[in-house]
Amino acid sequence: MRQLMMAAAAALACAAPLAAQETAQDAQQEAQVNRIDMIRPDAPELAPYGPFPVGVRAAEFTDPDRIDVKAATATDTPPRGPRSLQAEIWYPAAQGTAPGVAYDTMLRDGETQIQLHGRASRDATPADGTFPLLIVSHGFPGNRYLLSHLAENMASKGYVVVAADHPESTYDDMGPFTSTLVNRAVDQRFLLDSMAALEDDLGAITDAEKTGVVGYSMGGYGAMIFGGAGLSETAVTRDQPERFVPPQTLLARLQSGSDDHAELVDPRVKAVIAIAPWGRQYEFWDAEGLAGFQKPLMLVAGSADDVSQYDAIRQIFDQTTATTRHLLTFDDANHNAAAAMPAPVEAWQHSDSLGRAPFDHYADAVWDTVRMNNILQHFATAYFDLHLKGEEEKARFLDLTPASDDGVTALDDAGQPTADHSYWTGFPDRSAKGLRFETLQKDE
Repeated sequence: MRQLMMAAAAALACAAPLAAQETAQDAQQEAQVNRIDMIRPDAPELAPYGPFPVGVRAAEFTDPDRIDVKAATATDTPPRGPRSLQAEIWYPAAQGTAPGVAYDTMLRDGETQIQLHGRASRDATPADGTFPLLIVSHGFPGNRYLLSHLAENMASKGYVVVAADHPESTYDDMGPFTSTLVNRAVDQRFLLDSMAALEDDLGAITDAEKTGVVGYSMGGYGAMIFGGAGLSETAVTRDQPERFVPPQTLLARLQSGSDDHAELVDPRVKAVIAIAPWGRQYEFWDAEGLAGFQKPLMLVAGSADDVSQYDAIRQIFDQTTATTRHLLTFDDANHNAAAAMPAPVEAWQHSDSLGRAPFDHYADAVWDTVRMNNILQHFATAYFDLHLKGEEEKARFLDLTPASDDGVTALDDAGQPTADHSYWTGFPDRSAKGLRFETLQKDE
């Protein structure tokens, strides 16, 4: 009996470290799932994370007096009330902050709870200094984590980044589309005002006088309006289709030339990136309205975009004549080009509520999502460093041969570019395939 007890004790002693090891391995494997922070070995030069650890903090901002588009009718005075935006704020954290965070969020089906894994530390102490502000705005539907790969990455490079769930526009709160049409640009302005009004330690490090806006799809629609492109007469007065027509011409306050729209446009916004901006394909802008956009602009699109429609995005590029603008094109990519994080593993499974796997909400049929994310991180870094931080040397990353395939790699024996070198600055040889980067100058 004594020998049996000793053997059992020995077995338990061996099992305890084994169980602990297995638990640690399980935790490590779980932390590798749904990562938003992957950087490919062939990523362009400015894509990798920057020198700052990253902090993240939850916040809620409430506008006490906003028109309630959902409750508005065709005749009565539109009701007003509070509109709350649940937000996440990423920021440079103090040196020594340990990385690693799990974001609890939701899949595109509006039901499945998932976790994303990144490098931020929840509620970390902010770094010393002041940093420009970036506002990141998701599509319809989406949520504040859809572009979290970009938010974390830019925070590591010295930016405070805020992204919010836009009510009536999220996976589990999809209200009438008219609410998004009326509210999106106003939400973006409200986020800027809210961040500028912070009086805590995050307020102390946020330089809201130097703000950039990144909008995807309907976020891009809002960013174009917020940046100065007032809506067309067609957008304001049309009576069909119903999903584009809010009660009592509520879109009039966003119309080109209106006092309300002029008051919305904010001088603190110094530059805009609009990814697959929605609206031009349905004449929400005309050439006159787009000519009112005066902020530096970078458009990002897939040449096969059949949602916002690539030809319509090119119209935006051609008609924003009052500013210097760029168009980054991913050849053969669709509407998801560069914006969404990699598809969570849960998105690969069939969703009964959607009737399909939600994979296509995140992924592209042709392009690797991590590659697109890295390319966006690279160009966003160059663009905002130039326009928000005044780093003129970053302009070289935006002065490119328009078609990447026309670039020539010509290096000397020491690996330095010769006079014949025209390959895209910051891209390793052969890594810029399938891309175009065009620039149009402001009309004088």
